[in-house]
Amino acid sequence: MTLIKIGVFMSMLLITPMLVAQNATLSLWEENLEQLSADEEERNWEDELETLSVRLQEPVNINAATKRQLEEFPFLTDIQIENILAYVYINGQMQTLYELQLVKEMDRQTIELLLPFVCIKTVKDPSRYPSLKTVLKYAGQEVLTRLDIPLYTRKGYEKNYLGPAVYHSLRYSFRYGDYFQAGITGEKDAGEPFFALHDKKGYDYYSFYGLLKNRGRLKALALGNYKLGFGLGLVIGADFGLGKTFSMSASEFRRGGIRKHSSTDSYNYFRGTAVTVEILRFLELSAFYSHRSMDGVVKGGKIASIYKTGLHRTEKEADKMNAFVMQSAGGNLTYEKNRLKVGVTGIYYRFNHPYEPDLKKYAKYNLHGNDFYNLGVDYKYRWGKLVWVGEGAVGKQGYALLNQLKYKILTGYQLLLIHRCYSHDYWSFFGRSFGEGSAPQNENGWYLATEAAPWAHWKFFASLDMFSFPWWKYRISKASQGIDGMFQAAYSPQKNLLLYLNYRYKRKERDVSGTGGKVTLPVFHHKLRCRLAYTPGAFACRTTVDYNCFRQQSGKGHEFEGKQGWQCTQSCAYTFSGFPLAVSVQGTYFHTDDYDSRIYASEKGLVYTFYTPSFYGSGFRYSAHIRCDLNKTFMFLVKFGQTAYRDRETIGSGNDLIEGNTKTDLQMQFRIKF
Repeated sequence: MTLIKIGVFMSMLLITPMLVAQNATLSLWEENLEQLSADEEERNWEDELETLSVRLQEPVNINAATKRQLEEFPFLTDIQIENILAYVYINGQMQTLYELQLVKEMDRQTIELLLPFVCIKTVKDPSRYPSLKTVLKYAGQEVLTRLDIPLYTRKGYEKNYLGPAVYHSLRYSFRYGDYFQAGITGEKDAGEPFFALHDKKGYDYYSFYGLLKNRGRLKALALGNYKLGFGLGLVIGADFGLGKTFSMSASEFRRGGIRKHSSTDSYNYFRGTAVTVEILRFLELSAFYSHRSMDGVVKGGKIASIYKTGLHRTEKEADKMNAFVMQSAGGNLTYEKNRLKVGVTGIYYRFNHPYEPDLKKYAKYNLHGNDFYNLGVDYKYRWGKLVWVGEGAVGKQGYALLNQLKYKILTGYQLLLIHRCYSHDYWSFFGRSFGEGSAPQNENGWYLATEAAPWAHWKFFASLDMFSFPWWKYRISKASQGIDGMFQAAYSPQKNLLLYLNYRYKRKERDVSGTGGKVTLPVFHHKLRCRLAYTPGAFACRTTVDYNCFRQQSGKGHEFEGKQGWQCTQSCAYTFSGFPLAVSVQGTYFHTDDYDSRIYASEKGLVYTFYTPSFYGSGFRYSAHIRCDLNKTFMFLVKFGQTAYRDRETIGSGNDLIEGNTKTDLQMQFRIKF
């Protein structure tokens, strides 16, 4: 890069407000989370969003950053991370963030995404671990409480639900940088008792955790509740994976290792202890043990089902509480030097009762028995701008393979190829990886994606996924196949203005209703979205229009049954400059023919939450979100939302039935930081 180009680029960066960079980064995560929420089963994103929030408030010091810290940012490639570390090592500590432009392979877009999460500070002794006195004196503490008040009555409260209708949670966290974290979380769902009946200890769910990191050769030590992520997720996959989205800025597969579990998710975690030790500079060993009670139904000394919701509102649900015990133990050994990385992950887990559910034919090869294991080998090799990442795993039965090739042609031009082969009888209780299904099982496929920025202000993305299922699946009574194609064109003539149009086409096979699985025909799903986002200063406006078309052959020749749905959402937000107040309002009108043509409309949620409800039928949804940061210590937030349907007189069914066509909620949060 010539001196003239450097000067021009630096001038452009100097006039780029940090707020714009932060909005761009948050927008990237929001778009990807919104896409995942529409594709996958409901998932709790609290830990991931809390990590993102902490990084915004406590940026990583580039001059003291480790490779593992930089790997937290999925938009950074491996070669960019290596070049940042090499730049600091060779040239000494950076004096300004604008030196990032001098790092090889760092382009303008990546720098803008990175700016909100990093800072420049002089490091006197980077190898010195903080003393206990320093930790206790300068650690940050946070108390966050949440209260949800439904302004309606569900049928279950007439005689079945055992507790009040309010939801409440309380979280306390203690944190000193990346060195030490500890905390406790308590949660009571709506309808559960509080200090009564089966919840005499107060909250229905408690989570305790402690995490010590970077103490010499001791890289991580967790006590209490924790999460694990190794390899590509075929054996243990609790990491944040973005899957199939309209972006390649977050397509890197990186292990998260040992992480705290501080969220209100009462299902996806380990409980016990875990440790990571650096044996040699290029060799790390991790080991863990977990012992936890789980919800489910035990009949005749056998586990008939595993209950994942964590709800204990009725006597029947309370009887499922802590019905059996699962123990698990395992570890990971990782070698990483230069361009090569190889890891071995193993886990053994067992129940105190045999797990023998009544399996449907499509679930014939699912988990059953007393004890199980999974063993996987992951690998990564970088050759110039080409990166090869993969993992192979075996279990008590079956195998799973996943490989990815990523090639950065030029700045703004990338290619991605992913192949997976998950046998129909492979089962991993903790596995979660890339695929059409939610688990790495019974699936083969090729995924090809490309991203290009041929002109200034324009970016294009296209992908094609061709997949097949060797065995039956839910609502598919034979081996089947399908395709999933995406295309997006984004135009950003200025930093505070973004317009994009994306289209998604998916073809899968499904049993025709009423045929008892004897007739299976393709279904076709078309999704079209147009979004305009404008953030002039303290204002933020976003307009979204969605259209869905769902079609399936009726089984009568070539006749098709077509269902359609659409929605229009407008959101506006304003942050006052002279007053500690931020206000956001949003309105959505939706109309769909049925559940298959349902739409999703994300809206601003509470702290550490992401809310993307789905709607079907006809109606509208509006919400108001008010946040007041009185100072650096106190924060108060209130959210009001109402959904009104035009095509029904009741909402829901069973115990969740609401008489009337409106559903109104009031949510509040209060936070103290000290």
